[in-house]
Amino acid sequence: MKVCKYIDMDANILLGIANDRLRHECTNLHSLAALMDVKEQQLENRLAEINFHYEAGLNQFMPNIQ
Repeated sequence: MKVCKYIDMDANILLGIANDRLRHECTNLHSLAALMDVKEQQLENRLAEINFHYEAGLNQFMPNIQ
């Protein structure tokens, strides 16, 4: 079985996993990035591709409002 890195996943699937982990396991973006073994900026950039950003006050990725 091929192991897939989180950062290489479809961004929509990554979004679901990231927000689930933020809800249940991680208290902030830093701990999420450490858990997923990626840099915070990589994670933010990847999810920005689908117009989402990290909202620290809510501890989740939210859609960009235009």
